[in-house]
Amino acid sequence: MRRLAFLILLLATLVGCTVGPNYQRPKVNLPAMYRGQPAGSPSKPSAASLGNEKWWNVFRDPALQQLIRIALQHNYDVRIAATRVLEAQSQLGITRSYQFPVVSVGANVLRQRSPKINSFFPTYILHTWELNPSVIWDLDFWGKYRRETQAARADVLATEWGQRAVISSVVSSVATAYFQLRELDLALEISQRTLASRRDSLRLTQVLTRYGSASLLDLRQSQELVDAAAESIPDFERQIQQQEDLISDLLGQNPGPIPRGLSLTREPLPPAVPAGLPSELLERRPDIREAEANLTAANADIGVAKADFFPSIPLTATGGLESYALDRFFSFATAGLYSVTASATATVFQAGALHAGLRLSRAQDQQMLLAYKQTISQALREVADALIGYQKDRQFTEQQEALTAAAADADRLSYVLYRHGGASYLQVLTSETNYFAAELTLAQAQLNERLAVVQLYNALGGGWQQ
Repeated sequence: MRRLAFLILLLATLVGCTVGPNYQRPKVNLPAMYRGQPAGSPSKPSAASLGNEKWWNVFRDPALQQLIRIALQHNYDVRIAATRVLEAQSQLGITRSYQFPVVSVGANVLRQRSPKINSFFPTYILHTWELNPSVIWDLDFWGKYRRETQAARADVLATEWGQRAVISSVVSSVATAYFQLRELDLALEISQRTLASRRDSLRLTQVLTRYGSASLLDLRQSQELVDAAAESIPDFERQIQQQEDLISDLLGQNPGPIPRGLSLTREPLPPAVPAGLPSELLERRPDIREAEANLTAANADIGVAKADFFPSIPLTATGGLESYALDRFFSFATAGLYSVTASATATVFQAGALHAGLRLSRAQDQQMLLAYKQTISQALREVADALIGYQKDRQFTEQQEALTAAAADADRLSYVLYRHGGASYLQVLTSETNYFAAELTLAQAQLNERLAVVQLYNALGGGWQQ
């Protein structure tokens, strides 16, 4: 038994070899700074980044914050991602168990009565009690099970980063949908205000037409303005209710009204949107970290495929106690038995399956490497596009504000001149139409400016930090 224990200890000590390559992060060509960073920014950008901010510091509307909290608790995508993490953790526990011995215990009780045959073979009763523990250990001499465990751990990490990617997506989706809802509210408010103003103008035109100061054409054109403003209201109301249903779905709730907070024009914008260093994306963007975890798992699978070329070394040990009477089961009269078996099994011929399996694992590793680099490339493009979009949307909003102010002044002047006979109603019609369109375009521009912040925040890998 001492020799057996020494042999097992020696084999366990030797189980330290692990075939296959060890993972190393691949080198990626990253730019020193993002394209689209504001003009005049330093050649070496600061490490500060909007992506490092918590989402409640970026989106300061209390109503929006409450909606995001509800979504993070009840959104179905978030909950499904959480179950995937549990699934991967359970699979890791199963895979890790392969490195350890399997211990089992069996018990057997036998009571047998034989009838009397003759005087030489009388009736007898036989009692047998057996206890048989056994140990089966497939020695991980080549590190196959350790590589499988590494791959399983990487899969757990990938699902965890995948869960964070879902959280970031839900945060940005709720913020985007909420800002779009507030823009529709603003457009509806503009339409209702314009309709009220045009109805006042129509009543004035009716009075002027009655006394001969305005033509029938002026009256029809005034009615046309009223109808144009009125027809937009039901369409905006439809879009608002449908947008509320979209937000309800993101919240994991049945369709219903959505509480409002600040108006779109009062929604605060961050004072600065620093992008930070491109190298930080490798550590902060969930999709990049998920792709790297998948690459790590594929790298470990190469070691698993290589280990299949080597013999498996199972070790089996059984022992037990046997007694013909229960009262002597633990006495010295009990018979002991044991058996130890060590064997090695190697595959001699499998029609090229082992080599094909190794080529498969290497191809999958190369695929994961390309997917990792592609994810980084897409992330850089998304950040650059978001930076450019934020700058240009800000410039467009400033120009649209000036245009809307000019259209408002032209509308006011044309109406005053018309009342005093200095302008035709066609001029009033044109200025009214231009002003209404300018207000709606300004509302869309203000929305785009806030959506650009959401897109940049998501592109920089923000939103999953809790």
